[in-house]
Parts: sequence; structure tokens; C-alpha cells
Amino acid sequence: MPEPTTPLQIADYRRLWLARFLATMATLSLVVLLGYQVYDVARSDYGMSKAEGSFYLGLLGLVQFLPLFMLTPVAGLVADKYDRRHVVVAANAVDCCIAALLALLTWQGALTLPILFALAAAHGAARVFNGPALSAIAPNIVPAPLLPRAIALSSMAWQSGSMIGPAAGGLLFALSPALPHAASAVLLIVSAALVAMIRPVRAVHEGPPVRPWQQIVDGFRFVRRERFLLGCITLDLFAVLLGGATAMLPVFARDILHVGPEGLGLMRGATALGAAVVAAWLAWRPLENNVGVKMLWAVAGFGAATVAFALSRNFALSLALLAFLGAADMVSVFIRSSLVQLYTPDQMRGRVSAISGLAISASNELGEMRAGAFAAIMGATAAVAVGGVGAVVITAMWAAIFPELRRARTFAVQYNALPEQDRERDPA
Repeated sequence: MPEPTTPLQIADYRRLWLARFLATMATLSLVVLLGYQVYDVARSDYGMSKAEGSFYLGLLGLVQFLPLFMLTPVAGLVADKYDRRHVVVAANAVDCCIAALLALLTWQGALTLPILFALAAAHGAARVFNGPALSAIAPNIVPAPLLPRAIALSSMAWQSGSMIGPAAGGLLFALSPALPHAASAVLLIVSAALVAMIRPVRAVHEGPPVRPWQQIVDGFRFVRRERFLLGCITLDLFAVLLGGATAMLPVFARDILHVGPEGLGLMRGATALGAAVVAAWLAWRPLENNVGVKMLWAVAGFGAATVAFALSRNFALSLALLAFLGAADMVSVFIRSSLVQLYTPDQMRGRVSAISGLAISASNELGEMRAGAFAAIMGATAAVAVGGVGAVVITAMWAAIFPELRRARTFAVQYNALPEQDRERDPA
């Protein structure tokens, strides 16, 4: 058979792409509406003020992050030790149960803040196992020369699902609050079935057996040695930690822009639309030159767009700014994901993907906590604007602390130029 010229010519990759798209639609709809329901229940059923409701939105991010923080080392090792398909299917099954329970309790009008926070924590635990295993499957089924395009296409699946899922969820929520959660449960079942159809992709281990704890430590050592990779991950971590506006979107939808759950879905969808357009472009024309500088400018643009969104009071302008914000973030995601997958040996991909996922989750969930706490003190507008300024400042600092980012021209050149001792690979 002729060699494939695009990842989409590979049947297993098509299944993986569709599974990721459907699961993203389901989980992003679930998470966005979970935030809206927390804020709405806090305001309506518990009589909380805007500031108190905003603080609880921040707590929701923290509740989702704690399982990720505690379980990430274990999740990465599980993805390297067991069949990655089975890990993804199990994680999807847990999320399916969460969605079904949310649908039932919403339909019965039995939601409370403790229940919502418990389900959010369970979703965080499921996601920590899903992420590393799902990310590590693509390099097992796609030839290395096609991997950058596969990563861009995978990002497009994620961003498209992020765009369609919340928007559709908001519209279904307006018809019946339980309906979007029921739809999410069905989509997760289909996604799990598609992953199960992929051929076995258990990682291949080389060398003598290594104790589990040592294998976990080796993953962190690998990331620490690769300065370009370390700079990319930590730049994204701190920039999004400060600049993320996602947690405050329910506040903007309900009390600032006055567009309700339908508008909330569109705002989340606008961010994903901008990212999906860029992901589609990168799948056709992957970045090849000056990748480090482009990433730095993209993160700075992300921060600037965040400030502008905080100050906007026009819904159409807010949607446009969110789309630009998502597009800028996609450039950083593409570069970081390519580095993680291309320059990590297969027997370590689960662990390194878990570390990268932990940084992403820390920036998102702890960023939500940061935004919620700031909003309780200074209001949602000021909290988002200050965070955007912080993201720009962090970008300038990282350009100085990690000159490798500014000097990087291509992925290959960056790593071929490393000293031999810095290119050691895990012996596990």
C-alpha cells in the first residue's frame, strides 16, 4: 500500500479524530453549563451577591484542579503502562455517568452547590486520566513526518468541539435545562466506542524494569532538561493563569452583557471558532520558521485581547475579541503540543503529556480561582483586565528568562542543537 500523505488517510486516526471531537463537544458543554448552573444556583437558590457568586465560580475551577494535581503523576504512568485505548474508554465512561446524573438532577430540580462541586471534582479526575492517554495515541498510529499535521488536525477537532459544544448546549439548555447533559452522555458513549475500535496502542517499554516512582520522577526530569519545552509549558502556565477570562464568562453573560445562557454558549464558541480557524490553517501549512518568536507574540496578543474583552460592553465586539483570543492561544498550543509529541520517546509520552496537561489545567482551573477571587474584590471587569496585563508582562519576562524561545527557528533545529547530555532519554 502507498504511504499516506495526510493523517486523514489513516482509518485509526479518523476514528481518533472523531472520538476527540465528540468527547470535546460533550465535556465542554457539560463544563460550561456546570459553571452557569453553579452561578445561577448560588444567586437564585442561595441568595448570594454577584461577588459571592463570582467567588464560587472560582472555587469551581479549584475543585476541578485538585484531582488533576493529585492524580497527574499516576495518570501519566497509567498511560505508559496500560493500553491507552482502555484508559480513554474508562475515562469517557466516568464522564458519561456524570452527564447522565446531571441531566437527572437538573430535570428533577434537585441541584445543590455541594452536588455540583462533587460532580465537577469527579470530572476533573476523569479528565486527568483521559488527557495523557488520548494525546499519546496519535504518535502510535501516525508516521512521524505527518505528526505535526495530525496535531493541528487534532487541535482543530478539539477547538471545533469547543465551539459547537457550548453553543449547542446553551441552545438546548434554553429548551430544557436537562437536555444538553443527556446529549453529552450519548456523545460520550459514541466517542468511547470509536476509541475502542482503534488497534491496540500500548506503549513499548525498553530496558530493565524501573520502579513506578522512579518512572514518574524521570518524566519530570525530562521536562526540566529540555529548556525550550520547559519555557513553552511554563509560559502557557503563567500567562493563562493570569490572563484567562473563561471563569468570568457566566458573569459577563448574566450581569454585564445580559445575554443569558445562549450568549454564554456563543461566547465560549467564539473563542473556539478563532482557534479552530487557526488550527485548520496550521493543518494545511504547519509552522516551520521562527516558531519561538511567533509563540511569544501570540501569547502577548492573547493578553491584549483579554484586556480589550474586559472593557467591551458590545456583545458583537466581545465575540470578535474572544475569537482573536482563541486564535492567538492556538498558535501557542500548536507549538507546545508539537514539541511534546515529537521530542518525547514513546515509553515516556504518557508521563510527559500528563505534565503538560497538569500545566494546562493549572493555568485554566487555578486561573479561574484567581479570577474569581479578584472579581470578588474588584469586580469581574477589573479582574479580567488586570489578568490580561499580567499575561503581557509574563511574556516579556519569559522572553528574557528563556532566550531559547526567541532564538528557536524550527522544532528540529532547536533540538538537534542541544548538547548530547541534554538529549538523554528515559531508560524505562
